[in-house]
Amino acid sequence: MTGTVVLATWVGEASGSKAAAAALACAGSEPDRPGLLIEVGGRAPRPTLVASAGARDLEERLAVHLPRLCAASRGQTCHLAVTDDSEALETLRAALPLVRDSVAVVHLPAERLQDALGDGGIRSTGAMLRADLDDDRALTALAVRDLVRHGLRTKVLRSPLAWVSARRALFGVLPPGTPGGLPVAMSNSLLESQISAEHLCYAGSDDAEIDPAGTAQRQRRDHARARWRRGLHRDSQREAGR
Repeated sequence: MTGTVVLATWVGEASGSKAAAAALACAGSEPDRPGLLIEVGGRAPRPTLVASAGARDLEERLAVHLPRLCAASRGQTCHLAVTDDSEALETLRAALPLVRDSVAVVHLPAERLQDALGDGGIRSTGAMLRADLDDDRALTALAVRDLVRHGLRTKVLRSPLAWVSARRALFGVLPPGTPGGLPVAMSNSLLESQISAEHLCYAGSDDAEIDPAGTAQRQRRDHARARWRRGLHRDSQREAGR
């Protein structure tokens, strides 16, 4: 498994973590490299009418290797539901390699976070917390400190996504930088590789000479944004012709 794996959860009574996780999967998606949203304890997802060819391919791959689970292609992404039971972590270990070099966002209950951090087979690169700091500032600080201690690049989303952006994210059609979605700086940071994260701890800029891996990733994502709508448009035309 060589792709980015981000754990996403919530603190206290904060809402909107699933939509934020879906938005991050959208931000990390490319036409031939769909992001995967894995929801531990979530409802079985349903496929959308329009989905990229890459998302359909990932859905089929998951169905072949994990036939007991429910996967669905949604827009530029694929969603997978995992039952929150004693075999949840084992299932995650089996699913993550199928993502290959794409991004996987694991949305899980807060009480499952420590289990995932302690599992050597789940090589997380980052974590995103949805937290209301007015109510849970101290608890959020403790959680962030623990995640950083585990070597994860950690970001806190202080407010939920706007309603329309949240719906688009859950349908897998929220391009990066959309107003009301995830802040671009947050998604870019969480989607960077571990190598570039190490560089950026010391670098004060995004200079290509200092951080070539991170620069290459950003250029690839910028190019993917331009291809985003073209990919969905072609797939929708193909659907209409069937």
